[in-house]
Amino acid sequence: MRERQAFQDARRAREFEAFVAGAAGRLLHAATLLTAELPDDNPRARALLTDALAHTYATWDRLRGEDPYDRARQQVAVRFARGAWRRHRGHGGVLERLNPQERLILVLRMYEGVAEEQTAALLALPTERVQVICARAMARVLHPPRGPAPPRALSGTAPS
Repeated sequence: MRERQAFQDARRAREFEAFVAGAAGRLLHAATLLTAELPDDNPRARALLTDALAHTYATWDRLRGEDPYDRARQQVAVRFARGAWRRHRGHGGVLERLNPQERLILVLRMYEGVAEEQTAALLALPTERVQVICARAMARVLHPPRGPAPPRALSGTAPS
C-alpha cells in the first residue's frame, strides 16, 4: 500500500513538474503584466505565480480532465483581483497607466485569449461591462496621453 502511494505521489510530482516547465514562463509574464512591474524586477508577479501554482498542485488530483493551465491562470487572476484593487499600482511595466481592473481584463482578453463570456464569469461582471473596460484599456494603451507641447517661438521673432 505504501509503495503504491509513493508511486502515485512520484507520478503526480513528475506530471506537475512537466506542467510547470511548460507553463510557468507564460504565467509569469501574464502575472508581470497584471502587476505592471518590470520583467526583471517583479516580486509581486512571482508571488502571485507561486501562490497560484501551489493551489494548482494542491488540487492536481481533482482536475479530472480540466486543463491545469486554465486552472493556474484562473488562480493568478483571482488572486490578483482579490488584492489588486487596493494596492497594485504600476511600477514601470508596459501596462502601468491602466488601473488594476483594466489590466486584468486586458491581459485575460488580449494576452491570454480568454473569451469575453469567460472573463465576465470569472470576474462576476456583465459581458457588456467587460467589453467596455477592454475597449477603454486598449484605447489607453494604443493612444497614451501626450505630454505638454514644446514651446513655440512667437511670431515676428527670429529663432536664436
